[in-house]
Amino acid sequence: MKQLLAFIGFLFFIQGNGFTQKLYLLKPDRVFDGTAIYEGWSVLVQGEKIIAVGEPKNVEEAAKNLQTSGKSAPQIIDLKGCTLLPGFIEGHSHLFLHPYNETTWDDQVLKEARSLRTVRATLHAKQTLMAGFTTVRDLGTEGAEFDDVGLKQAINQGIIPGPRMVIATKALIATGSYAPKGFSPDIEVPQGAEEADGHDRLIQAVRRQIGKGADVVKIYADYRWGLMGDARPTFLVDEIKLIVETARSSGRPTIAHAGSTEGMRRAILGGCETLEHGDAGTPEIFSLMHEKGVALCPTLAAGDAVSQYRGWKKGIEPEPERIKNKRITFKQALDAGVTICFGGDVGVFSHGDNAREMEMMVDYGMKPLDVLRSATSVNANVFHLSQLGNVKTNFWADLVAVEGRPEEHISDVRKIKFVMKNGEIFRNEPSLSPKSAK
Repeated sequence: MKQLLAFIGFLFFIQGNGFTQKLYLLKPDRVFDGTAIYEGWSVLVQGEKIIAVGEPKNVEEAAKNLQTSGKSAPQIIDLKGCTLLPGFIEGHSHLFLHPYNETTWDDQVLKEARSLRTVRATLHAKQTLMAGFTTVRDLGTEGAEFDDVGLKQAINQGIIPGPRMVIATKALIATGSYAPKGFSPDIEVPQGAEEADGHDRLIQAVRRQIGKGADVVKIYADYRWGLMGDARPTFLVDEIKLIVETARSSGRPTIAHAGSTEGMRRAILGGCETLEHGDAGTPEIFSLMHEKGVALCPTLAAGDAVSQYRGWKKGIEPEPERIKNKRITFKQALDAGVTICFGGDVGVFSHGDNAREMEMMVDYGMKPLDVLRSATSVNANVFHLSQLGNVKTNFWADLVAVEGRPEEHISDVRKIKFVMKNGEIFRNEPSLSPKSAK
């Protein structure tokens, strides 16, 4: 009996000291480490972490050293013809929405049961991960209350496959600004976010959302509630400063939906870390963003999709004014040196088609390599994800391999061959199946 107990104790010791962790040796043609391309590099993964990266002889030596210390031989994954990159980080997602040409936003909020929306969201999470996006910043459930908290928990517990989630829960809106439109003023309709105004109510709303699980506080600094249906500011600068201060005291950033010039100005001066959309930005506004260190998440693909839903035949008809203006403002942001976050507002268009935003960023003037940085190391830095977005030793093993050279042809990011999150393989093409080292 004593011998049996001793053996059981030894097994627990082995497990507790990482001896049962899987070891993978990844051998692509090249590695994009979040900053630059390195030809012929290899990557060694143990458990959840990258433990070696660089020249093959050095990485293989690290693997041999592990074997001499009692580890089993690594499984070799031959990624010939592929570029290995950090797992992509989607900066603006709504997993609880699906394309507006399928169901309008109003009808999703008003007519779809939250249980139905949650089931959809689980599928959206899987589609996102399989497309190589191992992390998402999900910026509001759009009427689905705090259901993103449960979705995040289900992914973290391994119940369903999906990306790491940075969540905003309900988001914050000024009273009367953001809701399904066209109803009698005698009727109270469900909201797309949480209404709050003034000192005490704003503090309570921020703290409530944080207490329920929000990783980031999102506000709508403007919305289409002007007399002519155009975007107008909502919160006052002092209100935004109060929100930011309250969130910051818990270590959380505040970000802003901001499309109008004045809404952007207020969000910048109020202390928001990123602005979403920025459609009506000006050279002066972008200069202020650069000065204050505020990043822009331009969501090019969402505007493109909505324009097509409204009847624009892309590639056949001339670009509508909205698209022409977006090209101009995006270039102004680049010229001003504003940090550009990758994020498409996916949910407005199909989940799993996140790469659409990358392709449009190149079409609108960014270099492919800068787009890859934006979707990896830049987003990781702006979103405070210190162990993601780079292929470096001791970083989390979130990795994606694509066939081709996306630093030259950005559409190659669609040619997904391999997806690993947290050291676990979720996608592996048959030709790339692991094999044990001899």
